[in-house]
Amino acid sequence: MRFRAFHVEKTELGFERSIVERSETELPEGDLLISVKYSSLNFKDGLSATGNPGVTRSYPHTPGIDASGIVLDSSHSNFEVGDEVIVIGFDLGMGTSGGFAERIRVPANWAVKCPPGLTLHSSMVIGTAGFTAAECVQKLEHSGMTNKSGPVMVTGATGGVGSVAVKLLSLLGYEVTAVTGKRDKIDWLMNLGATSVITREEALEGTRKVILAEKWGGVIDTVGGDILFNAIKSLRYGCSLAACGLVASPSFNGSVLPFILRNVNLLGIDSVQLPIQEKEVIWRKLGVEWLLDLSELEEVLKLDDISGAIDRILAGEMIGRGVIHL
Repeated sequence: MRFRAFHVEKTELGFERSIVERSETELPEGDLLISVKYSSLNFKDGLSATGNPGVTRSYPHTPGIDASGIVLDSSHSNFEVGDEVIVIGFDLGMGTSGGFAERIRVPANWAVKCPPGLTLHSSMVIGTAGFTAAECVQKLEHSGMTNKSGPVMVTGATGGVGSVAVKLLSLLGYEVTAVTGKRDKIDWLMNLGATSVITREEALEGTRKVILAEKWGGVIDTVGGDILFNAIKSLRYGCSLAACGLVASPSFNGSVLPFILRNVNLLGIDSVQLPIQEKEVIWRKLGVEWLLDLSELEEVLKLDDISGAIDRILAGEMIGRGVIHL
């Protein structure tokens, strides 16, 4: 059977994007053939679509690190035809043909069954970005963070991870300070659940100091760079920062002083290779006690809209979650 797919091809002029028809026989080997109903747009998809070798090395290629859909064919005992499944991370959309297509074929250990409380649509409003936000909150709480620890700062708060993090933390009773460079989105962030909003410039104050006054009971950082280490320098004693992004910079200037004087923690967050059993736990949480209404975050996209949306997300102009309806 033939299907439509978003297609990136390397040419002498660069990386060209188009919508093409493909055959199921062109898909890679795998246990599950899935009819994709929804996908979502992430920063990494933009990198894949523009030839970033740290994400995708082989072209032509179909990006899309997220997909939800219905199993059309299964050679694995854990899945049957008709099962509704979610696939995020692993090699999907990186080296393996991804979710910006009406069909994918993947190993069974990349997929989880859509849990009660979620739908194929709502799972992709969450997507990798929202899942990463939930993973950050879970790891911070496992490290001791409670809503009595102090205010929690979220950087890059209008982006996919940041916006869901603000919403989830607010649901759980935390006092949330959102950081953004978009002054016109302050009211939007307050409506999401932020208690206060500060600018990037404010978050960068004191960069040259080795340590700052204790302020944060926890931090979710989506941008990296000096904002990340400024936040570490401002953590309260024994508190933690969860780092999951690098859109500002993958590096920062820092010292060991906050760690040895304040007993603070820098927690790394990876949603790509996280074992499928741990992914299932978080997805179940998102379907029950962490169930969120994220409808206000969704921008509906079709296959033909993806190219323009990629340009916007790479330019930092995407707000909330771009969800592709296939």
